[in-house]
Amino acid sequence: MFYHLPLYGKEVSRHWQMVDLKSARRATRGQDAMDQQYTVGIIGYGKVGRTRHRIVDAHPRLRLITVCDVSPPSSGEVGVPVHTQWQAALDMCPDIVFVCTTNEMIPDIAVAALDAGCHVFCEKPPGRTVADIEKMRAAENAHPHLKLKFGFNHRYHEAVRNARMVIERGRLGRLLWARGIYGKAGGNAYDRNWRNDPARSGGGILIDQGIHMMDLMRMYCGDFVDFKAYLGAMYWNLPVEDNAFVMMRTAGDRVAMLHSSATQWRHRFKLDLYLERGFLELEGILSSTQTYGRESLKIARVLYDAEGYPLPNPDETISFYSEDRSWELEVEDFVRAIDLDLVVGDGNSADALAVMQMVQAVYSQGDQLSPLSAPLAE
Repeated sequence: MFYHLPLYGKEVSRHWQMVDLKSARRATRGQDAMDQQYTVGIIGYGKVGRTRHRIVDAHPRLRLITVCDVSPPSSGEVGVPVHTQWQAALDMCPDIVFVCTTNEMIPDIAVAALDAGCHVFCEKPPGRTVADIEKMRAAENAHPHLKLKFGFNHRYHEAVRNARMVIERGRLGRLLWARGIYGKAGGNAYDRNWRNDPARSGGGILIDQGIHMMDLMRMYCGDFVDFKAYLGAMYWNLPVEDNAFVMMRTAGDRVAMLHSSATQWRHRFKLDLYLERGFLELEGILSSTQTYGRESLKIARVLYDAEGYPLPNPDETISFYSEDRSWELEVEDFVRAIDLDLVVGDGNSADALAVMQMVQAVYSQGDQLSPLSAPLAE
């Protein structure tokens, strides 16, 4: 026995389809806005900044007018004026600023951009500390006509969105618990990467990559109130953690378990969501490196014996996904919020604050593991 799962966007739950009078009026006002062109500045032009450039170029109503980086490309390469000081990029007065810098620079640039009248899209993590995101939220509140969004693009992966739909429909009952693994093998010169300099990054693998899984767990489970963790540099010679083993509990006693690792020699993304009448397994994530395996969603419904007890082999269906449109979709959501003056949905500053509070709780309350005695592989 199995049921059909429609693709996200072709069929949505009833409450997403309903439009009240206020929304209808907003939609009418937004017709002109839907034709408006927005100028864009990108501050930080590394790998992610270049990806944002590609997304901007592909969007029919976004036009790049400036790029900024400490090691800038040539103007001829990007086709727009290039700066080495981010203040100069803001002086170009873009409508939208993408902040794609290292973590320690994010809050000051985001606040300055909001103060300059720009809508702001920041990459994750939202700074290094809770104080960083609170600083940005204060600037956001001071400019309520402007939009602030953070790049938690994993929320926009098709498998993630379809799993969310299944849970919200309630066909498999209440969500009971979650278990996630997100890890990579570090990589070339990993021990010298800026992401492992706490002054610049705020932490190690947890704040860098594991924060995506923490955000998804909160999205599915709700807010967590209790944290238990072990973390430390188990292999790499680092001042920050290369592994974090985390357990989290909501006020309703829903539990999530996370392993965030920079010693996952075979790159892996896996999230299990177990409900009363079945489970969901998200495995693999489409990424630029193409090293996390094929993205898939398994949906399983529990079968019962004659007395109503669960049998060990549920009915399962599995869907595979071949296209990653998460980057485009999150930008499209951002533009729509600007067009129609909507509250930012996924990746808003409240989401960013909540996940940073989770990270900070783990860092402050977790037990530190002692470095293992074995030397780094020769």
